[in-house]
Amino acid sequence: MPNKPFNIKQLGISPKGRVFVDLHVGALITNSVRRGEGQLSRNGTLVITTKEDHPRYGKGRHTGRSPRDRYIVDHPEIHEHIDWEIKDAQTGRPINQPIDPDIADKLYNQLINYLSEQPEIYLQHRLLCADRMYGFPLYFISDSPTYALFANNIFRDLPYTTKEIPNDPVTLIFVPSFRVRNPKKYGLNSNGFVIIDFLKQRIFSGGMKYCGESKKAVFTLLNYILPFMDVLPMHCGANKGEEGDVALFFGLSGTGKTSLSSDPRRKLIGDDEHGWSPYGVFNFEGGCYAKLINLDRIKERGIWEAVRKFGAIAENVVLKDGYLDLSDSTITENTRAAYPCKYTENVSFTGVGEHPKVIFFLTADAFGVLPPVSRLRPEQAMYHFLSGYTSKLAGTEVGVKDPVPTFSPCFGAPFMPLKLTRYAELLGKRLKEHETSVYLINTGWTEGPFGEGKRINIEYSREMIAAAISGEFEYAKTEIHEDLGLEMVVNCSRLPDQLMLRPWKTWRNVAAYRDKSKELSALFIKNFNEKFPNAPKEIKEAGPRIKI
Repeated sequence: MPNKPFNIKQLGISPKGRVFVDLHVGALITNSVRRGEGQLSRNGTLVITTKEDHPRYGKGRHTGRSPRDRYIVDHPEIHEHIDWEIKDAQTGRPINQPIDPDIADKLYNQLINYLSEQPEIYLQHRLLCADRMYGFPLYFISDSPTYALFANNIFRDLPYTTKEIPNDPVTLIFVPSFRVRNPKKYGLNSNGFVIIDFLKQRIFSGGMKYCGESKKAVFTLLNYILPFMDVLPMHCGANKGEEGDVALFFGLSGTGKTSLSSDPRRKLIGDDEHGWSPYGVFNFEGGCYAKLINLDRIKERGIWEAVRKFGAIAENVVLKDGYLDLSDSTITENTRAAYPCKYTENVSFTGVGEHPKVIFFLTADAFGVLPPVSRLRPEQAMYHFLSGYTSKLAGTEVGVKDPVPTFSPCFGAPFMPLKLTRYAELLGKRLKEHETSVYLINTGWTEGPFGEGKRINIEYSREMIAAAISGEFEYAKTEIHEDLGLEMVVNCSRLPDQLMLRPWKTWRNVAAYRDKSKELSALFIKNFNEKFPNAPKEIKEAGPRIKI
């Protein structure tokens, strides 16, 4: 903890009850169980349920992020930097919803007054960003010991002295028990909200139970600040080999980012959010937020063991005879675990690494069309970074039940508040400076589309990634995909079945594959032309080859 604990009265909080500062894991768990917020599994995992069925807001609320309830304070000083036009591909709603500063202040004051009246307040001093040059002290405040434990697991330990941390602190106030009365009066979509104030480096939330809301709100705030510091913020996992060679794993939720970056043969830098500065890469956090549904004990042993350690949180997981049942999706498909990175083997405790040798764009293609591995030229890397294609999997957001093809620029558009080309320009700059290799990896379906084919074996994905890191694919045999224009790698010494590298050879009906291939290619072209009509010609031409 810092030399002097942060005084919450600076935020306008006048506590009537007790204030707990930097409680250790055992005390936080004890208080959570005492208050009925969670229960312990026989392994010592704190199991919590965030699901809330509401007659107006629907069933399954708070088991995934609620993008419609997140707002950005629209200060004049930041207005021109924010991409207010980008919309969610499925709902058509703006991703970055503005809220007037005066209304935000009114909601903040309501939240603070409510928090002040609570019998218990929890304050955790944490740190954002492993590289001290880009570090931000984080003051996490909640009325719940459960969410204080989540912050303790996900964010980094704040060093004893903060003198070497040059940046102003970030404040995160997360109060799940608060509900807004008459939300329409404030222009809100429901009685819960997450409000991000970039100017004040402050996030405050009421009425939201899903743990990931706080994590992604912090990520969004850093994604605004860091590009102004010449740092590319990235929605990616990262690990490094014995020689210090770094690999990055971009991908949306459900693409295997956590599983594939947690490789027992390499040290984990972080599983989800990183920055790429002029000096190398660094993790924003100090913990993992892994998806658990149908987790395989053998194939994903690191996560399996980590979630069973005392201090880990299992979110919306069903207990059976006191043990975690990771195959039960009764509550939600989006079951999660939050635990410190140190709970896994081969973790990099520094959270930093050199400039990446190789980058992987992970996509869970529900069409079953994309090749398992493709080598991308620099222009193709920019095209697919801006496209950010995947299939949004069940439960990751409210209302998603079956895989939905989606394009999320930068593999994280919901969390990228600046103009998207700003991030792409930074990526292009870094790729050029360090001659980093880029591969597109399909972790989705093979032998047919979702419902007919099967998910690609994660062990095969691991072997392809290992081959790419070793340099094997730099000289491997390749073929150009007729529709997508991708340079498919068609030979991998580590795979037992080479036929799978040509995806149409796994389908029973090649004509059906070609139809799906053209359908997906058309979606790529339509999406890119709509979102990036002014993109350079060489990047536009790096996409699929078909005409629409």
